[in-house]
Amino acid sequence: MNSPEQPLPTFDEVLLCTPHTSAEQVGLFLRRCLIPCHGGEKIYTMLYADELSYEVSCRAEELFQHLQCYSSSYRLIILCNCERENSYIPSAFSHYKVHMIPQRSRVEIQQYLQHHFRVPQPLNSAASVFKEHMCVGIVSSKRAGVGK
Repeated sequence: MNSPEQPLPTFDEVLLCTPHTSAEQVGLFLRRCLIPCHGGEKIYTMLYADELSYEVSCRAEELFQHLQCYSSSYRLIILCNCERENSYIPSAFSHYKVHMIPQRSRVEIQQYLQHHFRVPQPLNSAASVFKEHMCVGIVSSKRAGVGK
């Protein structure tokens, strides 16, 4: 995010974990991250890794320990909910833990994201529905079931 020209992460660099994420999905992700290839200097991110089931978490840690010997220059970020820091993944990787404070202001982050999510004006696109021709938008309501 040092410049607006830096791209957003690609689909293969991010794993959004849920309680239903399989060991196979985590394994494929860790292999992409830890086995060196000619893919460039990607930064891999596991989001909400604390939500993985106990079995999947154990297998992920075992695979990480096994694959770590293939590369010492991997770039992996594991983000967890601080309220669930006692779950398996945060505990297993606690010796790698780094407390992070955002280095950019909220406004700078919003400008960076707007740069990447804005659709050019002349195109006829569903993005014309959203403010400033964004191709991503959030619709919310305080009331449930009002047709979002």
